[in-house]
Order: sequence, then structure tokens, then C-alpha cells
Amino acid sequence: MCGIVAYIGPREAYPVILKGLKRLEYRGYDSAGVALLNGGIKVYKKKGRVADLEESIVGKDLHAHAGIGHTRWATHGEPNDSNAHPHLSNNGKLAMIHNGIIENYAQLKRELSTKGYIFHSDTDTEVLLNFIEYIQTNNNCGLEEAVRIALKRVVGAYVIVLVDQDNPDTLIAARKGSPLVIGIGKNEHFLASDASPIIEYTKEVVYVNDYEVAIIKADELILKNLGNERQTPYITKLDMELAAIEKGGYEHFMLKEIFEQPQTIYDCLRGRLDAEAGTIKMSGIEKYAEQIMNANRIVMVACGTSWHAGLVAEYIFEELCRINVEVEYASEFRYRNPVINKGDVIIAISQSGETADTLVAIENAKAKGAIILGVVNVVGSSIARISDAGAYTHAGPEIGVASTKAFTAQLAVLTMIALKIGYEKGTLDRDRYLKLVRELNDIPDKVSTVLKGSEHIKALAEKYKGAGDALFLGRGYNFPVALEGALKLKEISYIHAEGYPAAEMKHGPIALVDEHLPVVFVATKDSYHEKVISNMQEIKARKGKVIAVINDGDEQSTALANDVMIVPEADEILAPMLSIIPLQLLSYYVGVAKGVDVDKPRNLAKSVTVE
Repeated sequence: MCGIVAYIGPREAYPVILKGLKRLEYRGYDSAGVALLNGGIKVYKKKGRVADLEESIVGKDLHAHAGIGHTRWATHGEPNDSNAHPHLSNNGKLAMIHNGIIENYAQLKRELSTKGYIFHSDTDTEVLLNFIEYIQTNNNCGLEEAVRIALKRVVGAYVIVLVDQDNPDTLIAARKGSPLVIGIGKNEHFLASDASPIIEYTKEVVYVNDYEVAIIKADELILKNLGNERQTPYITKLDMELAAIEKGGYEHFMLKEIFEQPQTIYDCLRGRLDAEAGTIKMSGIEKYAEQIMNANRIVMVACGTSWHAGLVAEYIFEELCRINVEVEYASEFRYRNPVINKGDVIIAISQSGETADTLVAIENAKAKGAIILGVVNVVGSSIARISDAGAYTHAGPEIGVASTKAFTAQLAVLTMIALKIGYEKGTLDRDRYLKLVRELNDIPDKVSTVLKGSEHIKALAEKYKGAGDALFLGRGYNFPVALEGALKLKEISYIHAEGYPAAEMKHGPIALVDEHLPVVFVATKDSYHEKVISNMQEIKARKGKVIAVINDGDEQSTALANDVMIVPEADEILAPMLSIIPLQLLSYYVGVAKGVDVDKPRNLAKSVTVE
């Protein structure tokens, strides 16, 4: 949520910042702006996309060797020019960009208003900036010290980057709860919310920790905690290529990422799963394997698409490992007073590794003695660092706001963990274990087969793009797939869609069924198949339009459905990694047919770092 980028060094800052903002636009695109240091602070900002900003400042003096930029996902205040970042302090000497939410901003604003401060926006960011200015002025201290003092009063989450016209050779940055990466070049530094704007300039980065303040000059990086104690920067090498954050000939990042799934699932399995030997090696899990096997329960904590991956994993772990599993929305889990016992295993699932609610939830659980396992995509992310152990999904950067390849990679990782624990625990016999290992190894090729039917799904999208509502139904392992399919259609096409267990359809949703309602069944052959066929018949009897995801040769489903999308057969434990693919494609093609910007659907942002 919100994209931050900054630069200091010998290059012209504006082109670096502008390109970085374009790379970060998936994080927020309500407005954008830059502040450039050149004999003072020049601020340019505009409601809308980064392209609108770029067009509005053609011909302006953009020369500078230091600057900050921001692309916004609105929290406080509607999207407009005034609320866009960067903000200027009352004295005009400081400019700041911010990602996060300052929860006690109203109190700070009242205090500052009584001291004569005037506010030109509705944002919490401008309040924090003027609070920093007030401290700097009244304590007669430098900006670095003023930031440290101010942040001790702040309640909430933030990444901030400031420039000071009186010290144009220095950027000041700080973080708590939102990501900040600093790229280290030759006598230059790059700052960003994630590595995508940095990768083409350097692969050496420092991930700033919570409660750290960074003092950045062209040739120097200093980290301090809020107690003014120097911290040692830990330099990490980025394992990412520039091609991973470019479209590579696809019309949209979302389509590229859907079609990358054979490779990303393979990358997830590579080096871990050996089908010939029948082994699964996961160094991040092995240290805690005994505790997981002996755990009374596992709690999976996640949000959005990752929560759906957790729901699939609940079925898998309970069947293979015979351990009680609960799947919790992180946003609810963190505010309840959940019963957490020492030795409980908490699995945090997050694409970005920065999801605010998930991060706070596992911090609370860890304090109560739980073992924290992270399943995340982004190396060096906050959840990865706070977890006791875990596994990266190795899906590569996911730029499209609607998650696709991250979901299947999460399922692959969670399935491997369950297979490993179940087999070592003895709740999964060797024959079944070996069969599932071999089938899991075949999933990338089967996904490739599903993708070959994309033109057929594109034609279905044209047929159903005018729908006002849709219902997605599935049972067992396919119930969470129905939920995820409905979420994708909502996100990408703005069609109202609901996912339900197919049997629950009779307890309310069937009232919606008429000749206009598309009802999507996830109906691959499994132990529930005959029951799902019965549910299809109930929809057909009420003239609903049945679209079914089925296995080839399923004549019963084909006879009942108006349209079908075919996936290869697989064990029901593994089937969700296949049955979700046509639903991703359907959502994508419906969104495109309706003219939606599918990479940046309205009101959404990629990495949810605020509540």
C-alpha cells in the first residue's frame, strides 16, 4: 500500500524516481508526486496515475541529485492533488513521503493547531511531518534527532522518508511495520518499498528493521535505533532478475503471472522434492519437525487469497498429519483474545511477507510461546524475519494486484510440509506418500495442459461478461477454490460474486438463482463428485447457468453444464492447484472484456501494510 522511492547520488534523481514509481504503481495509484532538492525543495504532485504526474510536469525544472517520490493508496483523505505526497512542512523546509497509518494523528493535529500550525490536506502524513518540524524548531535540534523524538510519540505503522532543504546531501528514513529497502550503489543509494525499482541499479540491499532510522548520504549509510545507538547494516544480495518485473510480451502482468505458474510451481518444488527418491527436504522445517508432529493444533493465519490457501491446507494437514487445524483471518485473530498455548504451531501465510494484520498476529502469538512458521514469497520480508522457521515459495515478484502464482506456490509449499510431517509422523503410509510425491511432481506439466485451453476460456468470458452476479460452488478440497474463484472475479471484473460450499447453497443462496445467474461449479472427480452432480441438478432445475470445472471424460457434468472448463485428473489433495487455473483465466478475460485495468483494479493495492 503506497509506493515509496528515493534517490541520492550522482545521477539525475527524477528519471530514477519516475521509473521507480512506475514499477511500484501496483502498490497504489490514486495519486503520485515527487520532491526534488535543488537550491530548495520543488514539489510536484497530481491526482491519478504516475503517467498523469509525468504529463503535468513536462517542461518543469527537474534537475536534482536527490529526491523522493510516492504513489498513493488513499487512507486518510480522498484522492486529490492536496492529499497527494510528498507533503511540505509549514516552514517549507521539509518534505516527506509516508506509507502506513498514524493512529494518534488526530491528537497530534489538535496539539499542533493550538500552536498555530495550518494544514493543507486531510492526511495523517502532513500531521506527522509538522510534528517533526515542531520538535526540530522547539528543541533546536537536527532533523535526525527530531525524527527519533517524534516517532517515540507515534502510534501506528509507517515508513517515512524526509528531505531537508538546509541539508540537501542527506535523506532521513525510518520504518515500523511497513517495508523499506535501501539499495547500495557506488557513491549512491536507492530507497524503495520493495526491490523492484532497485534491481536494475544494484543487487546489494539493506532491509531496514522496525524502529530503525536511516541517515543516507550519497556515499554513506548509517542506521540507528530510536535510542540513538548505531546498528550494523546487514547487506543482502537480491535473488531477482530485471526480466521478472517486466511484462515479457504479455498484455498484462496478471496474464504473465498466470502463465508463469508451471515454472513457479516447479521452482517451488526444485531442490526440495525428489520424486525418484521419494524424498522431501525442507531445511526451514526440519528443525521444528518434531514440534510440529507433536503439536496439539496448528493455526494458519492469513488474509485474502493466502487465507484461501490456508483453507485448502487445513484439509490437507488434517487428513495427512491428523493434527487439528484452525484457519484464522489475521485481522480478527490479532484483536481477539485467542487461546494460545506454548507449543502451538502458527503458520503465517503471506505473499508479500509484510501484511500488517498477519505480522501483528504472529508477534502476539510468538510472545505467548507459539512456534511461528512463515510461508512467504518475498525474501527478507518482515514475516520471514520474525518467524522461527518456514519456507519461501520462490514464485518471483508478483506485480498484478490480484494474486495468482503466489496462491499455487503457497499450496505447493504447504502440501510438501504436510507430506513430510505426515510421513515422518506415521499417519501417512508409504504407498500413499510416494503416490502423492510423484503426482505433486507432475503438477507443473498438468498446469501447462490447463493453460492450453485459454482461448476457450476467453470465449466463455465474452459470453458471461454481462453478468451482474455469480455464484461459485465446491465441496471438500474444492470449496476453498470456489472462494478464491469468486474473489478473483470480484477483484478483476467488479462483478459481485460469492463462494459457498455446494451443500450450503440450499441454505440461502439458491434464492438468487434464476435464468440470468452464472453458477460456477468446481467439480473435479473426488469423493464428493456425486454430491456435486446433485447440486448441479438443483441449479439446472431453477434455470441457472451452470459453468463447470471438470476432468476430461466426465460425461455427467458435461450433460448438465451449459459450459465446461477441463483440467487433468489429480488426487483430490492436489486438484486445487489445477482447478484454480481456469478460474484465474476466466476472471482475467472477463475483466479485460469489460475494460478493467486488471493489473490495478480500483480501490485495491498489492501489499496491505495498514489495517
